[in-house]
Amino acid sequence: MDKIFIVCSAAATVGICALATAWVQSRIGSAGAGALSEKPELRGAILVMLAIPETLVILGFVVAVLMLTAKA
Repeated sequence: MDKIFIVCSAAATVGICALATAWVQSRIGSAGAGALSEKPELRGAILVMLAIPETLVILGFVVAVLMLTAKA
């Protein structure tokens, strides 16, 4: 029974991180499109801003792997 809770927790960790990242990137994407229409030279900065939230998904995946491989 403990293994089921651990697996569900790991799945929830990755899922919640992915949903949060999708929400943030949708906000950054729409704001970035507006900024690019006015100042095309901001292209590099907007790409960096879109890449930063991806670290949240990577962190969630690492935490899930640690949860699944932990020896308790």
